[in-house]
Amino acid sequence: MAETVIFPGEVEWTGENPGISLKEDPAGPFTTLASFFRVMFSPHGRGHALVLMRSPQEASPPPEQDNVCLTDNEPLARWLVAHYVSHFGAWRGQPGLAGLQYRALDSVESRGDAITAYGETVRAGALTVALDWTGLGKPFCFALTPAQSATGVHHMPTLFVGCDRAAVTVNGVARHGAPIPREVAGQRISTAMLAFSETWIRA
Repeated sequence: MAETVIFPGEVEWTGENPGISLKEDPAGPFTTLASFFRVMFSPHGRGHALVLMRSPQEASPPPEQDNVCLTDNEPLARWLVAHYVSHFGAWRGQPGLAGLQYRALDSVESRGDAITAYGETVRAGALTVALDWTGLGKPFCFALTPAQSATGVHHMPTLFVGCDRAAVTVNGVARHGAPIPREVAGQRISTAMLAFSETWIRA
């Protein structure tokens, strides 16, 4: 009988966290960053949050290019940004996080079969943001140790699905750029992926 795997520590949150990071030049800076959360359990309860940076390198961009967090649970969203998003590789040290604007979302809708394609649409007032992942790869499940995780202090078991293509569309206008290749847990994927059944456990 196989040995049961027990992760020591405290479960901080569990849910979904698909993301899209786009570049116009693979060697240049990220032009658009989007991290979507559907949290099923946390110290701040359940909720959704879309952290979207249209100007990652600017703390005070013009309104049409501002950096926003659309959420139905602002305490949860602020906690996720402070303790998780700010540590993610593409987001770490980005000036845009300092000027992030929090706005109440009106609705969240997922679509697709998560086998060939998947999407999330978030609406907040006059703002409609659609995230789309296509050309999905084979799912793989893994667990990062605290030393390997983005925060450096959490176990992170999760299921990832890589994709060939991804798009971020704001009020019907697609953001420029494309995901670039990356490697996670020995798998070649890109900077756009689905992350389901994701759990962060403080060691």
